[in-house]
Amino acid sequence: MLQKTYFKTKDYCKVKFSFNVENAETIEILGLNSDWEKSVLMSKKKDGNFSAEVSLPKNSQHEFKYRINASEWLNEPEADSVSTNVFGSSNSVIVL
Repeated sequence: MLQKTYFKTKDYCKVKFSFNVENAETIEILGLNSDWEKSVLMSKKKDGNFSAEVSLPKNSQHEFKYRINASEWLNEPEADSVSTNVFGSSNSVIVL
């Protein structure tokens, strides 16, 4: 799930990412700001959901994927759109 919070006086948007995968020990977000090297590690909650908050520039769009247990790649089902990547699969896209 993606939850966007816009601020009138700020040039960024706060985005809350929430994701749940059965048997997940870790979930990371990669690709934001075109950075596929440094991940955003999501925090695991008591109910098993993972979440993270990230500030991203307004009027921008970002491709990203979730990496589960450092091996499995998944897209966000509620992303604004998807984009084909060089590996023949797709990335989630968030538009701010």
